[in-house]
Amino acid sequence: MIKKLSPSIIALLLAISLFSCVPTRQFQELQNKQANCLEELEMQKEKNLELSESNNELKGKLDVLKGKYDNILTDTVALSRRLQSARERLSRAERSNRDLMDQLAGMQAGNARETKALLEQIRKAQNDLQLREDEVLALEKQMDARKRKLDALQAELGKRDQKLRELESALRRKDEAVKALKDKVMSALTGFEGNGLSISTKNGKVYVSMDEKLLFRSGSYTVDQRGVQALGQLSKVLAQNKDINVMIEGHTDNVPYNGSGVLKDNWDLSVKRATSIVRIIIKNKGVAPKRLTVAGRSKYVPVETNSTSTGRSKNRRTEIILTPKLDELFQILESN
Repeated sequence: MIKKLSPSIIALLLAISLFSCVPTRQFQELQNKQANCLEELEMQKEKNLELSESNNELKGKLDVLKGKYDNILTDTVALSRRLQSARERLSRAERSNRDLMDQLAGMQAGNARETKALLEQIRKAQNDLQLREDEVLALEKQMDARKRKLDALQAELGKRDQKLRELESALRRKDEAVKALKDKVMSALTGFEGNGLSISTKNGKVYVSMDEKLLFRSGSYTVDQRGVQALGQLSKVLAQNKDINVMIEGHTDNVPYNGSGVLKDNWDLSVKRATSIVRIIIKNKGVAPKRLTVAGRSKYVPVETNSTSTGRSKNRRTEIILTPKLDELFQILESN
């Protein structure tokens, strides 16, 4: 059994530990960097959500325009039929008018009463003819107005449809880029996957998850040689794909860290592990440090339950999140 330390020895150890800790200013810088990482992660999530909402909004607008277009087209067909009917009635009135005029010419020698009745019929026929002509003219004006409105809606519909196709094409290219990136990472890390390393895609990003056993000894933030080899292979992929941003997140289980030295708790351990990994990756000169972000998540984002040893083992991990840049998508949305 371990002997219980006396209070004086414990106080001495605490004093030594305090003087060996990282200065407050450096610890504050780590906290600030972590906050910036969390903020950027939230921004990426919001941008992904904005893309989905913009895509749905464009589809909704397109459906509304198509509905308007169909309604106007239906009205135009009905109006065209009315116009055709009015023209037919006008033609009949013209023929009737000619018949009456012919009758009048043949009855010039008849009696005055018949002539007067015939003239009244002619007047009514001419009035009816004028009404029909006015109706045709009004319907033709309505047709012209409807045609202009239909052409304008058709043009707007074409623009919306083109914008939607551009957005869907950009989203498809982004998904293809993510799949291609995943394939490259899987090819580079052949031999590591299944041995403490897994690769997956989620929300348009590639997640490379490395278990503690692949990278670190328990409670340590020094990367083992096999982990260094895996990170070296990954850095080659990142050097060849310069339009990829990288987030490195350290995770722990919920067992309190009881070590000594510069680490106080699981927060410190998760940050130091992520920092150790980023230092190995940027040894490849083709990977610009500004593309990388480090975050320590401590015990607060578990993937399994912490109530079993197997679950805790899976929670002690480092996730390297690869995100293709979305400049093209944002340009399309801004031009909308």
